[in-house]
Amino acid sequence: METQLVIKDRVRKGDALIERVVWVVPAPVRGCSHRFKYRLYCGQNGATVVRYDNESGKGDHRHLGKNERQQAYLFTTLEQLILDFEADVIRLLGGKDESDH
Repeated sequence: METQLVIKDRVRKGDALIERVVWVVPAPVRGCSHRFKYRLYCGQNGATVVRYDNESGKGDHRHLGKNERQQAYLFTTLEQLILDFEADVIRLLGGKDESDH
């Protein structure tokens, strides 16, 4: 199996930028048990609001708030990953960024 791009989009919402890139890969990325490689990003005014990725060796995780506090993320399905990312985008763009308290 070859690497296959399954999601690639970029949307502006006011002063926020949301980018989603997801591939299906031949074998799991080191540190993961699934065959997705992904980068989900939301930034505002040049600063990260939330970012989900699964960098090789680090496994599934997310970065929250202007300090990009890193947290492990429990991947279950691609659909749930997208829903969790979208929920964080809504929550954090709404000014409820718990990582900065």
